[in-house]
Order: sequence, then C-alpha cells, then structure tokens
Amino acid sequence: MKSRRDFLRSTILGAGALSLTPCLKSFAGEAATSGFPKRFVFIRKSNGERPNEVALPTLSAKDKSSEEKKLPFEVDLRDHELPLYLRALEKHKSNMCILQGLSCMMSENGHYSFSSVMGAYKSNRNSLSGIKRATIDFELAKLFPSPFGHVELSLTGDYSTFRTGIVSGYSASAAHQRNYCYADPQTAFNELFRSVTNPGAVESDNAMLKFLESEESFKAGILQGYEKLKLSNHIDSIEAIQARNQKLSKMAGSIARHIPQIGKIHADGGPNASYPEKQEAMTEILIAALITGLTNVVTYTIDELSTPVRGLPGNESDRISIHAIGHNESYSGVPADKIRENIRIGHIQQVARIVERLKATPEGNGTLFDNTMIMYFPEGGETHHGWGFEAPFVIMAGNNCKLDMAGRYIRLPYHGTEGHKTIGNWYTTLLNAHGNPIKHYGDFDLEMSRKKLDQAGPIKRFLA
Repeated sequence: MKSRRDFLRSTILGAGALSLTPCLKSFAGEAATSGFPKRFVFIRKSNGERPNEVALPTLSAKDKSSEEKKLPFEVDLRDHELPLYLRALEKHKSNMCILQGLSCMMSENGHYSFSSVMGAYKSNRNSLSGIKRATIDFELAKLFPSPFGHVELSLTGDYSTFRTGIVSGYSASAAHQRNYCYADPQTAFNELFRSVTNPGAVESDNAMLKFLESEESFKAGILQGYEKLKLSNHIDSIEAIQARNQKLSKMAGSIARHIPQIGKIHADGGPNASYPEKQEAMTEILIAALITGLTNVVTYTIDELSTPVRGLPGNESDRISIHAIGHNESYSGVPADKIRENIRIGHIQQVARIVERLKATPEGNGTLFDNTMIMYFPEGGETHHGWGFEAPFVIMAGNNCKLDMAGRYIRLPYHGTEGHKTIGNWYTTLLNAHGNPIKHYGDFDLEMSRKKLDQAGPIKRFLA
C-alpha cells in the first residue's frame, strides 16, 4: 500500500487540487505581533437579508423617510429599539453596528454566491477558473497567524440530509484554490481538538488527507486548461500538518481547559440532530477554537437554501425548505415571513452566545471579545433572488477593534450614487485597519465604473 508521500508524488496534481498549503504556511511563517491578535468571525446566511427587516422600528418620521428613500443617515442605537430578531443582542448595542447600503453586484447573487461574496468577484459558481483571489477571511488570517490559520464551518445539505465530514468549502485560500470545511460538529470537534481527545492519532491517518486523496480534482482529467502545480507544494502541506500537530501537542494542556461539549447526538454526523441542535454545537466548536487560539478567523455558513431545517421553534414537526420559504411557502399554517424571522432569531441567538462567551473570557486587562469582530450578512444580496444592490451587515465589534462605527445604525449612499460603497470597499477597510495597506480589494462595480464614480479604497470614515 502506498504511503501518502508516495501517493502525492505519483499523482498528477492540478490547480483544482484542494490546497491546504496557504493556511498552514501562514502558521509556519508566523510573524511576531504586538499585543493580542485580532479575531474575525464571518457568519453567512442564505435567502438574502431584506433591508426593511434590518431597519430600526423606532426611527423618527424624518429618518424613516430617508430609510424608505435609501438616503444616507445614521443614528445612535442607544436611542432606538432593535428589530425583533436582533433583540438577543440588546444589551450589547454599544458594540453593534447595523450597516445598510453596501452593495455586492460584483459578486454572484440569487441562490448561491459560493466564494464570490467574500472575494468580491464573479466566481462562475465556484469554478476553479472563476476563483480569482484569496477571500477576505484568508487575507485576514495571514495578518494574524494561528495553528489552523483559518477554520471554515458549514451547516449545509441536500434539502433532506446534512452534509457530513470534510467537504469543499465556500472560501478560497488563493486564486483557483477552493477551501475545505467541516460539515458537521463531530468532524470539526475530532479534527480541531484531536491533540487532546486523541493524542496518539497526531501522526496517524488524518481525515483531511483522506479527503484530499479522494478528491476528483487529483485526477489527471481535471488538468485540462489549467497549469499544473508543483508536487513539492503538496508535499510541503503534509509536512506543515506534521509541524502544526507538534505545536498542538505542546498546547494540549491549555486546549484541554476549553474542550467544547457537543453531546452524543452529533456522533456519526448527527443524523438525528435538529437544525437548532446542530447550530448550537457548531457555535460551541467556534467559540472553543477562538478561545484556545487554534484559529483567529472563522467562516461559518450557518445555512444555505438546501439546508434541511428540522426542529425550528414554531414548526418543530416540519422539514422546512429554506428555498421554498423564499418563494413564500408556508408550513403548518405559519407564513413564510414568520418562518424567515424565526430562522434569523436562531441565527442571532448564536451570535449572542459567541459575544457573551468571549466577553466572559479574560484577555489581558479586558476580555477576548475586545479583540474580536463578528459579521452576520447575506451571501446573496437583499432577498431570495437578490440583485446585489444592497447587502446589510450586522457587525459586533470589541472595544479594541480598529474601526469607528460601533453603537450606530448607518445607511450609506445607495448604489450608483456619489459616495456609495461596495463590499470591496468594506473588505479594503478591514485590511487597511489591520495592517494590509492594499489600495483596493476586490473587483469594481461595472455600473459605478460606467458612471465614473469613485469606488476605490477603504471607507475612510470608519478608520479609527
């Protein structure tokens, strides 16, 4: 039987191969950083995010008129009630920004955005040729290295069952390189915390490598039209995993103090676990990965249109299709809009859990949340069949985050008007604020370019 090294040396690898090298090498080449690292959590939701559902219900007549006309304005969140689905975050309003008016027309919208919404480009349904660059989460992970570099989680499926194991993800580590993700809580637990739960397995078979071996992209047929990658890059990835595991073994004592508890129902992929149970378990994994320092950047696809929703409060006995409610289908007499709201309430309960646990974790003279930013946003624009004119973001930012926007509801100028900002401007802002002086991240918006409107660079008003 061939060893993995023999396998990799004897197999033709193409640009389509799932590459672990970028995130692992970021740890191998870890640079010294001053103070504590900044942390970023990206929570992607499906079915769009309708701007009127994010708007504050207690706006003045003047501000309500501006909201309806999509004119720029901002208000202090302390003076207003939050929308119902955001009220789990009520006591954290000083750390919240509701950001309206960003557009994402340069990415894919509608049913699925794949990597495009986080890379600000058209990905051609995540084809390898369409993946133009590393997504924003990977770019931030380079600035704050960690043993895993970047962790991607997803709760997705085929309408009837959830995906399990290690599968293709929605982020990209580099041009033409699709990321992998953990598709169920037990797999994520096993892979991230194995240095404590199964220390004898550090040098043994690894599910990640099994996934690599089984990928169709390793076969010669995929190479048509693509430049071959050097085999040495993939040999290096194996060596990087070994180096990382050695580091994790040394961290085992501190990791053991924060091992997440996810329950036996998640064993073997958790076929009987409900949607809320899977969410809660993934949240526990996410929190523990941040607290232990296994990663500083997590991307979490909390659902997509094909995610099977079972056990939703108010519709406990139904198997709900997120796609169907996007087309206004009701279940058990509960209208689609109410089901959509209940799904969002569940999402925000998980955001609140992350915030509260990180605020309860000391770091230096403050808490771990002080150095954390959480972003909750739609993968496909403003509605089920989104156009990308608007992509509302709900942002939770700790006290040490290098952006001036917390505690406010901000509506930016609308798409195609002077001063409008895109997700490319937002991602440029994140990078510039945290050490990457890139002039502009992402593709430009074609209509903005046609109108000769400036769209390059960060959102300067947010830079502290």
